[in-house]
This record gives sequence, C-alpha cells and structure tokens, in this order.
Amino acid sequence: MSEILKPGAVTLEQWQRVYRGASATLDPSCFPAVERSAAAIERVVNNGAPVYGVNTGFGKLASVRIEIADLERLQRNIVLSHSSGVGEPMPPAIVRLMMALKIASLGVGASGVRLPTLQLLEAMLVRNLLPVVPAQGSVGASGDLAPLAHMSATMIGVGEILVDGVARPAADALAAAGLKPVTLGPKEGLALLNGTQFSTAYALAGLFEAEQLFGHALISGALSTEAAKGSDTPFDERIHRLRGHRGQIESATALAQLMAGSAIRASHRDNDARVQDPYCLRCQPQVMGASLDLLRHAARTLEIEANSVSDNPLVFAEDDAVLSGGNFHAEPVAFAADIIALALCEIGSLAERRIAMLVDPALSGLPAFLTPRPGLNSGFMLPQVTAAALVSENKQRAYPASVDSIPTSANQEDHVSMAAHAARRLLPMAANADAVIAIELLAAVQGCDFHTPLSSSKALEQVRQQVRALSPALEDDRYLHADMRATLTLLQSGRLLETVANSGVRLPSTLLAA
Repeated sequence: MSEILKPGAVTLEQWQRVYRGASATLDPSCFPAVERSAAAIERVVNNGAPVYGVNTGFGKLASVRIEIADLERLQRNIVLSHSSGVGEPMPPAIVRLMMALKIASLGVGASGVRLPTLQLLEAMLVRNLLPVVPAQGSVGASGDLAPLAHMSATMIGVGEILVDGVARPAADALAAAGLKPVTLGPKEGLALLNGTQFSTAYALAGLFEAEQLFGHALISGALSTEAAKGSDTPFDERIHRLRGHRGQIESATALAQLMAGSAIRASHRDNDARVQDPYCLRCQPQVMGASLDLLRHAARTLEIEANSVSDNPLVFAEDDAVLSGGNFHAEPVAFAADIIALALCEIGSLAERRIAMLVDPALSGLPAFLTPRPGLNSGFMLPQVTAAALVSENKQRAYPASVDSIPTSANQEDHVSMAAHAARRLLPMAANADAVIAIELLAAVQGCDFHTPLSSSKALEQVRQQVRALSPALEDDRYLHADMRATLTLLQSGRLLETVANSGVRLPSTLLAA
C-alpha cells in the first residue's frame, strides 16, 4: 500500500498510514513547480549576486562569499559538517515518516532542489532504505539540522542505511538497490537538512499513539466505573451542554454509550446510599474532554506544519526571489508537542487514580487489592505501585520543553524552540500511559468479576472477554507480569477499539481539527 502525497494537502490520516507502515510517493503534478524552483536557483547563481546558502557560508559565516567553482563542495560540506548527532538511532517508523515529510515539503517547489535529487529520496523511501539517524542533536532551529544532515548524508553515499533491519554502508546499500549517490547542486544540501521534519515526525508519532491511548482510557474508565458500581449520571449530556466544551460533551457521550444497558449499573440505580463518586470517576468527561480538545488543537497545528515549507532561504520562481526568513524555527511544533505531553500525562494520571480507588476497599467496596483472600495474597497491590511509578515519570517529562531555549551558533541563533526535545519524549510517555491503562483494564475486569452474575454492557462485556482470554481471574497470587504484558500487547494491536466500534459505540477521534 502506498500513499500519494500531494504537497501542501496531505491529511493526518495519510501521515498516520505512513507511520504505521505504508509507503509514499509524490503526486507527479508537483514536478513542474519543483523544476521551476531549481531553474530559478540556476539563474540566481549565474547572476552572481550573493544569496544566503547558495553562494555564501552558513549561520554566523553568512558574510563569507563562495566562488562558483566551490558551490558543489559547499553543499557537500554542510551535510558532512552537520552530521554531528549522537545517541540511539531513530526508530525506523519515524525515519520513514521524516523522509515522507521532507519529500512533501520539497515537493511544494519553494526550495530550489532539482527533481532527480528529490526522486532519489523518494526512491529510498519506496525501497525501504532507511538512513541510520542518531536521535540527539537538534534544538529545533535552524531546523532539525543534525538529524536531517544524517539523512541527507546517505544520499551522497556517506553514513549508514538500514536494509532489512541491518545497517550497511550507505554507498553499498544504494548500489545494491540500483541507485546512485547524488552530487548536490547549489542550495540542495541546505534545503535537505534545514526544516522541521525530524521534530514534526516525532510529534506526529506521539499524536498517533495518543489517539489509541485516548480511546483505550475511555474504555478502561467505563469499566472501572462499573467495577466500583459508580454512577453514569455524571455522563448525562445535559450537564455537559451547559458548559459547552466539545471534547467534554463527546467524552461524556462515549462513556454513557459504553455503559448503556449494563445490569451492574441497573442493580444500584435506586436506593444507593452514596451521593457522589470520587473525581476519578465523576470527572472523567471534564478531564478526558479537556485532553481531547488539547490533542485536537495539536493535531491541527501539526497538520499545517506537515504540509509546510520550513527550510531557508525560500525560492519564489515567478521573479527569481530568494528570501531569507525563519520558517525553520519549530516553535509551533514545540508548543504542539508540549500540549500532547500534558494530555498524555493527565490521561495516565486519571487512570492511575482509578486503579488506586479500586484497590482500596474503603473507596470501592471491593475486597482489598481486588483479591478474594487478602493477606495471604497481595493481589493488585504492586500493579498499582507500578502505575504510580509510571505516572510520576510522565509528570517529570511533562515540563514544557518550549520554554527552555539555549543560544547556539555564536549567538546568531539566539532563541531556539527545543521542538526536538519536546517531541522525542512523547513516545516514552505514551508507552508509560499505555501500561497504566493495561493495568487498569486488568484491575477493572477483576473488580467486575466480583459482581457476577451481573453483567456490564454489550461493549464492555466483549472487552472483558478479550482481556479474560489472555488473563484468567486472579484467585491467588501469580506471576502478573505476563498478564500485564499480554494485555499491553492487546492494546497495541488496536483490537479493543475495533471491538467497541463493532458494538456500535462511537469513540471521539483526536485527529479532528479543533
């Protein structure tokens, strides 16, 4: 399966499919604009006027004029000198997404890159030749220079390329695939390594993982409400329409639908001595809804950024203008990533509070730590501790990266976005929150077991069956790590979301425009 990328008009759903494994090629309709842009650069070079990055040095060295005979060497040098990253290699899925983002950006035709150069990067993506890119070294301005330089280096036959999971010398990998390294023309090196595609790829990956996490948290939250014999009254749409937040309304509707028809709920609808549930149950629409609104705002920002041109300078072929600006500054991405981090943190935090409530008999009315024989058995005592540890990690990671600027390049680049830091932390945060939700599912299903023979709703009973197929009811203590790992794998597969959708419950999407 391959996505056709129309520069400037690629949807979030398309980017998500690329992240999940689809290949990508450019819509050929963009080729004339690319060729016009490259022709404009050729004319500018022939005119001889100084143009940043075309016939001058870079950054603080912009005042140094470069002779025509050295222009190819200039572009090769910037790629080599800027390939200065450190740390573990980027995950292959994010490398692929970064390459697709760069292809689409250059395909707009405002970067001065020749069509054969662009087509080499496209061919590498189609053949799944993935540059080995160290993940650390970008401050998010002037673009993601170091990681994009490592990507670009493989196009000139330098560095390493991942082929079927094995790192090979770039020149050998290209040759084996029938491809030749490119000799970079004026501005091409700068155009390839300047831009926000590294940060944007990581931020989009975080958003796509948050999409699944959000749906799973609604499901586990509804199950926990059932396990605690909580009320669905707080999910009445009349309450939420009085406040008016779209995410809150949609979250409340989803929770109500998830619990609709539950015999557990019906069993305590009348004459329940409890007046109100704890906030972790009662305020789910407010917390989850606010998270949903934030994620949608971030989604809109990232959709715009993914379709943008963020290198420098930019080429306007209609009058051969080459204009220097600051589109490489990734502040929008940094803010979006910080927002996603806040949502990930709060979704996990609320879920952990529900787990803590379930294991506490004073709050849940269930046996202590959800075990039939507490004392001899510890039940869910330590899974709750693990959830608390994961939530605390996420709290520490949620500090805004965008406010932590540091000057670089001899103070020429005196304010940077830290978008790379902001975005790179999202996947570990999402993984932590996923594990918390997996623990909550196990705890909630165990809690519901104590209400047998009463059953929950159709949707939630199907979820319970899927969990119980992997994790039998906990009668006595056993090696719970295997149950947790199996449940986490179930979540990562997306099957629970499919099950709920097939039952007729519509969960909100975080990928809608805010």
